Amino acid sequence: MLIDENIDPNKLRVSSRLNGKTMQDSNTSDMIFPVRTLISYLSHQFTLAPGTLILTGTPEGVGMGQKPPVYLRAGDTISVEVERIGELTNSVINP
Repeated sequence: MLIDENIDPNKLRVSSRLNGKTMQDSNTSDMIFPVRTLISYLSHQFTLAPGTLILTGTPEGVGMGQKPPVYLRAGDTISVEVERIGELTNSVINP
């Protein structure tokens, strides 16, 4: 996948889907700290290699805040997508 180097990281849609159902839908513009600030801070603390994932927290829509609460179970599939960057999908298994 080719990444557009002109992407503004502070204006990207971020969403998550649980078994195909949208649970979260937000934008990086809603984050407390700008993406560049996070990368700058972390790169002064750690070596960031290509492909490093930076976990920043989560927008509204988390499962425990649903009514009734929704928790991940074995067999579920969770997908997280960042607009113009890509999608990460994982299957949930029993530990």
